[in-house]
Amino acid sequence: MKPPANNVPAVTTGRVAKPFDPYRVRADFPILSTTANGRPLVYLDNGATTQKPSAVIDRISHYYREENANIHRGVYRLSQVATAAYEESRRKVQKFINAPDEREVIFTRGTTEGINLVAASWGRANLKAGDEVLVSAMEHHSNIVPWQIAAEATGAKVRVIPINDDGELLLDELARMLSGRTKLLAVNHVSNALGTINEVKTICTMAHRVGAKVLVDGAQWVAHFPTDVRDIGCDFYAFSGHKLFGPTGIGVLWGRRELLEAMPPFMGGGDMIESVTFEKTTYAQLPNKFEAGTPDIAGAIGLGAAIDYLTSIGFEAFHDHEQELLTYASERLRQFPGLRVIGTAKKKAGVISFVIDDPPMGALDVGLRLDREGVAVRTGHHCCQPLMERFKVPATVRASFALYNTKEDVDALVEALGKAIDEARVKQGRAKPQAAVRAADPAPVEFPDASAPSPDAAADELAEVFEMLGDREARSEYVLDMARKLPDTFDVLKGMQIPRVPGCMSEVYLLPRAKPADGNGAGGRPVQFAADANAEIVRGLIAILQKLFSGQRAKDVLAFDVEDFFRRIHLEEFISTQRRNGLAGMVGKIKAYAAEQAK
Repeated sequence: MKPPANNVPAVTTGRVAKPFDPYRVRADFPILSTTANGRPLVYLDNGATTQKPSAVIDRISHYYREENANIHRGVYRLSQVATAAYEESRRKVQKFINAPDEREVIFTRGTTEGINLVAASWGRANLKAGDEVLVSAMEHHSNIVPWQIAAEATGAKVRVIPINDDGELLLDELARMLSGRTKLLAVNHVSNALGTINEVKTICTMAHRVGAKVLVDGAQWVAHFPTDVRDIGCDFYAFSGHKLFGPTGIGVLWGRRELLEAMPPFMGGGDMIESVTFEKTTYAQLPNKFEAGTPDIAGAIGLGAAIDYLTSIGFEAFHDHEQELLTYASERLRQFPGLRVIGTAKKKAGVISFVIDDPPMGALDVGLRLDREGVAVRTGHHCCQPLMERFKVPATVRASFALYNTKEDVDALVEALGKAIDEARVKQGRAKPQAAVRAADPAPVEFPDASAPSPDAAADELAEVFEMLGDREARSEYVLDMARKLPDTFDVLKGMQIPRVPGCMSEVYLLPRAKPADGNGAGGRPVQFAADANAEIVRGLIAILQKLFSGQRAKDVLAFDVEDFFRRIHLEEFISTQRRNGLAGMVGKIKAYAAEQAK
């Protein structure tokens, strides 16, 4: 076996690794032979979810066609067959992560639910005022927010383990933070936003010296490297099936048996009880105590099929392939001098997050342009807003690899990225960085007047245009054209120290004012606003909001049903759910100001 790239420990099982053929593996995944926007699909968003092999799809279909029944309760044959398949998947998980006892394997809806289970159940039973929970600075929101909730409920405190500029945990700082007050340490095995591989075994040893428990978020690890919870030495380990080539809505929490047995139930309901009276309820034994209600039976069975599929290939077979892809992609992306990688740890999994500084391009703009070429990547803050703040970026573009990706996929990414950068340079009409242009000739802040007699009239005009345009591509291009016509006031507004609009994955600054007029009339003074962003698609949304609201009476702004308008123009076709959060933040700020003016 060749030395691993990026100093990642080699995978060894004692077996002789067969030559790995990613093209043969690709044939097992039906979706990889489809197209996107008329081009072959290049799927590089495996950190968000992996694709599903036919073996998993067929197994789920077989369950619903021939085995569908509720489990654990029926005496009839079909129920017994379904129960056996469900529990067999639990044993497959036990073996897959080398858990000591199958009863320690709790099926959940995913990593998020597993962490919430521990935070709510173990947390409320064990945390108290003055205690500390340590989380790393690179955690996903699902490994931050549950601990904040638990801390608020118990009086405990959440402290953050810092990282360096390469995206590596500062273990010396961790050693100084650990004390008798530390009750739990939560850390990811692999960072979803950076690709950093954390030294979880060392971290567990450090935490246990002061008596702290350790929860490891394994969501980004389990599809790429063997998992051995005994060797890691953690107390809890959580992961999701959909990142392991399995179905969505299923996941696993593993915990040490003595800890799980001492924890109160997370949810109450059917199948988690031993006996129920109105005076007292006693609870079932593990694992049923934590699996209230009818579970995702098909999901658990599908997860078992995914484990079978991955095990049949073997981690040692594709380990080098994934590391070579990461190295190859890193080298090829270096050809873009204006591209900056966020996260350069010495030990990395197959994740590359980057921003484009020259020409300045918002992450969403990059993602939309790549999508036109059939290349699917993730853009945004990746549910890691504190991490983005640490690196002083609102969002990144993330390419993440799996065993079925190839160097041709990387080449397609690079080619599409080159086109996007060239297009951005042409549209921006310059060869030097946009920041220099802005600094040299800043545009004045403009507060547009009303584009129509009312927001409803403006909405009708815009909706008519969108309806005429018809398809998604034309509508997206129209929004981008509106962005190009928006006055470039980003640096001016940012320089005013205006707070960023919350919820946006790009930097958005919005300055409202009441239109200078003859005092308050019926419906309040007209509301105007100037705004700008560092992402083209968001600038287009700002232009739309200005046409709807700027210059309109406060009362009319408040009365306008903006969600109905968004449905009319089919906004969901070209704006992601998370981008809608930023849009909602802008609308909220406009309407809040209008409410003040309507008084």
